[in-house]
Amino acid sequence: MDPARVIARLDVKGLNVVKGIHLEGLRIIGRPGDLARRYYVDGVDELLFMDVVASLYGRNSLLGVIEDAAKDVFVPLTVGGGIRTLDDIFAVLRAGADKVAINTEAITNPEILRTASRAFGSQCIVLSVEAKRREGGWWEALTDNGRQMTGRNVLDWVKEAEALGVGEVLITSVDQEGTRKGFDLALVKEVREKIKIPVIMGGGAGTAEDVTCLLRSEKADAICCASIFHYDICSIRELKNTLSNEGFEVRV
Repeated sequence: MDPARVIARLDVKGLNVVKGIHLEGLRIIGRPGDLARRYYVDGVDELLFMDVVASLYGRNSLLGVIEDAAKDVFVPLTVGGGIRTLDDIFAVLRAGADKVAINTEAITNPEILRTASRAFGSQCIVLSVEAKRREGGWWEALTDNGRQMTGRNVLDWVKEAEALGVGEVLITSVDQEGTRKGFDLALVKEVREKIKIPVIMGGGAGTAEDVTCLLRSEKADAICCASIFHYDICSIRELKNTLSNEGFEVRV
């Protein structure tokens, strides 16, 4: 098994990194450049920047943030929020990003996943899924940072996206996000059974033990965390030390 990837998520609104619960009630954490450099020095494997209001305004406003981060941060950068066209993708990549995460536009126009994967390579295109548990034992894919229902079944959607050519799937559990109560293990298990491409799981990490529990399931290829890093509950270095002590291979 490949080393477990540790990804720090930075939700950006305007000039600030913010954090909420269930993608709502956003609280200011700090400046994206400062946090990106801090997490890079602490040993993060990748950084995920999400413009959490981009879909409301129809554009991604992180080009300056990415250009600034790319000067000092030398790990893969993924950017999401408001990515609607191939020109948007090109602009983000030119600013210094390595990958783009697409949610709302992919739901509206799934063909963009095929077109983008062919134009830029599958390794560059990440499907971002905001999953909300529904009665009856299924999960609905939401858009617009959890504000809009789509009626799409997450499990059907990730399988379709894989066929369209995406290289990875980022699953964020809306139910667990920001709660620090642990990951939705049932969700990641079901997703893993549907697709073969890498799965990044986010939403719910409150302790290093939550992460080890997820990785023991062998269903996620990477973990994406925010609260435990933002609020100094567990540093990236401490998390990696814990994972290593538990027998997981990590990147140094």
